[in-house]
Amino acid sequence: MRAIRLHEFGPPGNLVLDDLPDLTPGPGQVRIAVSASGVHLLDTTLRRGEAGGPLPLPDLPTIPGREVAGVVDELGEGVDGAWRGRRVVAHLGMVPGGYAEQAVTDVGSLYAVPPGLTDAEAVAAIGTGRTALGVFDLERPTADDVVFVPSAAGGLGWLLVQAARTTGATVVAAARGADRTAKVRELGADLVVDYGRPDWTEVVRDRVGGLSLVYDGVGGAVGRAALELTRPGGRFMMFGWSAGEATRIDTGDVIGRGLTVGWLGQRLRALPGGIPALAARSLELAGQGWWRPLVSTYPLADAAAAHADLEGRRALGKVVLTVAR
Repeated sequence: MRAIRLHEFGPPGNLVLDDLPDLTPGPGQVRIAVSASGVHLLDTTLRRGEAGGPLPLPDLPTIPGREVAGVVDELGEGVDGAWRGRRVVAHLGMVPGGYAEQAVTDVGSLYAVPPGLTDAEAVAAIGTGRTALGVFDLERPTADDVVFVPSAAGGLGWLLVQAARTTGATVVAAARGADRTAKVRELGADLVVDYGRPDWTEVVRDRVGGLSLVYDGVGGAVGRAALELTRPGGRFMMFGWSAGEATRIDTGDVIGRGLTVGWLGQRLRALPGGIPALAARSLELAGQGWWRPLVSTYPLADAAAAHADLEGRRALGKVVLTVAR
C-alpha cells in the first residue's frame, strides 16, 4: 500500500509518500480500503514536533491521521462476515495511520456511511461533526439568542452555523477575506462579517447590539473582541484556539458582567453516550440533511499541500485526503 509518512519533524514538505507492506487485521479487527482520510489542525502541530496538545508526539516514522472512510476488504478472526464490502467510516482513536490506502481498526469503531453522503463528508462528520454537535449540545441556543460563530468557513464553524440556525436564533457568522465570507453567506446567517476588516466589531454592534452566545474556537484577538461584544449574562463557549492562543479572560470579565464561560475539554465524554453517540448522531444528521459538512479534498500524494493550506488558512471547511479507486 501507499502511505504518507513523516520521518522527521518539520515543515509540510517532510510528509512523503512511501510504499509499505499491506496491512493484516488481527482478531476482532477489519481492514479498510481507504478512500478518504481526515486532516486535523492538530496534525500540523504534531508534524512540526510541537507537544502540549491532547496527543503526545509520535515515534518516527509515523503515518499521521485518525479519521478514515472506505470499504471493508479484509476481516480478522471472529468478525462477522456481513462487514465485508460495507462502506464505513471510523475514527482510529489514539493510534495514527489514517493517511494511507489501508487502515486497520477494531470492528467496534465502525459506523456505516449513510446513503447520499460521500466518504469525504462522512470523515468530516465522524470527527469535526461530533465535536460541533457536542459544543451545540452543551450550549444550545434559544430563539432569543444572538449567536456568534467565528471561522465560519472552517469545518467546525460551518456546521455550528447550520446547527444554530435550526433554533431560530439570530446567527452572526464571521470569516476572514472576501472569498470566505462569500462562501459563508450560502448558509443564510443573519449577518456575515469579515474579521479581517478593522470595523467588524462596529458592524456587529450596529446590526445586532451585542452577542448572547459565542462559540469560540479561534481565540486570540478575535476571541477577545467577541468577548467584549458579549452582553451581560451572556455565554462564552471555548473549544479551541486556531489563532495560536486561547482567548484572554479574567475574573473581572466573568464577575463584572455575569458571564458564563465554558471550556469543552473532557465535557464531551460526559454527555449521554459519550463521543461514540455524538459521532453516530452527527453521521445520522448529515445523512438526513439537517447539516452538511464542507470539505476541501486533496489527493493522498498532496498531503504536504493540504497541510500548508490548512496552516495558511487557505482551505475551506474540513480538509480531506482522497484515494482514487
